[in-house]
Amino acid sequence: MPLTFLPDLRLNAEISGPVDGPPVVFLHGLGTSLHIWDEVVPHLPKNRLMRLDMRGHGLSDVPDGPYSMGALIHDVERMMAAHAMKEAVIVGLSIGGLLAQGLATKRLDLVRGMVLSNTAARIGTASQWRDRIETVRQGGLAAIEDATMERWFGRKWRDLPEMPTFREMFRATAAEGWMGGAAAIAGTDFYTPTAALTLPTLVIAGANDAATPPDLVRETADLIRGSRYHLIRGAGHVPTAEKPVEYATVLRDFLESIGHG
Repeated sequence: MPLTFLPDLRLNAEISGPVDGPPVVFLHGLGTSLHIWDEVVPHLPKNRLMRLDMRGHGLSDVPDGPYSMGALIHDVERMMAAHAMKEAVIVGLSIGGLLAQGLATKRLDLVRGMVLSNTAARIGTASQWRDRIETVRQGGLAAIEDATMERWFGRKWRDLPEMPTFREMFRATAAEGWMGGAAAIAGTDFYTPTAALTLPTLVIAGANDAATPPDLVRETADLIRGSRYHLIRGAGHVPTAEKPVEYATVLRDFLESIGHG
């Protein structure tokens, strides 16, 4: 799929599945790319799928930061319009989950349901993110790589078979893109708007996730009336890599339960 040319930047996306299938939009986490969904999409053959590289990540352009959450949400809006994705289920992991919450609050006409994965209404504190941004500004992503991998995957992260792929993905992220996205997270608190949402929602946590711990994820699930919560054991911040079959099964069951599969 070629880059999509928007007026101010180019964003990369991969589109797959039947043209008339119920649409699903996938939004990845900070310091990764659309490829975190590679092991999930084959399990959803009935759906029209769009996987998007957030600005500053993957093959998308890297504009100067900092980025605002509003700009990132607007990017998703524009990409959905460009590819005729309406009434979609938005599947967002980490910062992608923040984008899903913001998009549902702003454009409920575009969103039929949400899957909030390893995310929260607020992630971390502004001071934590400012410190990490300054560390990256001084030393590049290499300065936070080991600490990030341990938060994501746990103390034994070096032994995981998928680790080489994720280290490569993280290292390929532009420092400016990572800092831009981190600034957006630092300035975002969706507690009040998310608590007003009532659309079908599945919330997924990883038992070993230190970036967005299960209790924090569960707290966000409790904000949304009627939401469902699923804990994936033996997985951390990116269960799409560690437990892709379980993740895909839970996702597919949710889509089918709301008539979107």
